[in-house]
Amino acid sequence: MPAHHASRRVGGSKIQKTAVAALEDIKARDITVLDVRKLTSLYDTMIIATAESSRQVKALAQHVREALKKAGAIIIGVEGEQSGEWVLVDGGDIVVHIMQPATRAYYNLEELWTPLSTRRRSKPPKAA
Repeated sequence: MPAHHASRRVGGSKIQKTAVAALEDIKARDITVLDVRKLTSLYDTMIIATAESSRQVKALAQHVREALKKAGAIIIGVEGEQSGEWVLVDGGDIVVHIMQPATRAYYNLEELWTPLSTRRRSKPPKAA
């Protein structure tokens, strides 16, 4: 069984689980957890989740922020609460993106933050 790639800090795993649980509490869909340590030094984990309405996006962001604070994370900032299409909660070592379906599909963060070595690539055509 492959090892689960959690944050490198012991507390990071707890923070990650807290964020996922908070998203699940308010019925976020398609929760994706990405280990981005090899791609950036800004944070260790990125979580992306889908919400069905601006109201749900805002509720999820608030719930995640409160849950992370209780778990000991320092909330650096929250962006996008006005529109409710895409809210980013920056918890230091973890960043949580909560998006409506069209916004998530358009920006496709999973592909942007997946290392090239793990993406499927078609073989280049052979020279004649």
